[in-house]
Amino acid sequence: MNNLIRQETNEKGEIIYRMVTFDIEVVAKSTGGLSPTITYLQGGKDITDDIRALRFHYENPADFIEDYPAFQAMLYEKEQRAINELYESISIKPRNLSPVKQVLWSFGVMLFIVVPFIIVALVLK
Repeated sequence: MNNLIRQETNEKGEIIYRMVTFDIEVVAKSTGGLSPTITYLQGGKDITDDIRALRFHYENPADFIEDYPAFQAMLYEKEQRAINELYESISIKPRNLSPVKQVLWSFGVMLFIVVPFIIVALVLK
């Protein structure tokens, strides 16, 4: 039994399974690899192993946990937000620029990178 699942009895007297909580914090960290590491926390306690056990269970959790699709949708949204926050924190792009200024910024960065190559090409001719 997973710590995130609880067994209940519904109105018909049938045993059903539900998620214990939807109050989960998702944190993305860069560990030097290509993809971020995602950690799941509940009340400061690491529950990453419980989430993985649910997702990689040999049976589809949506088949026996009533509110699993809603739980999975909530986790997906929080994962995307955590990854976006991570990438924004390591990005060199200034925040809150108008679309025109974003284009100018991108062009300036590209020019900054390409100019040394142009100079080297001209000097070596």
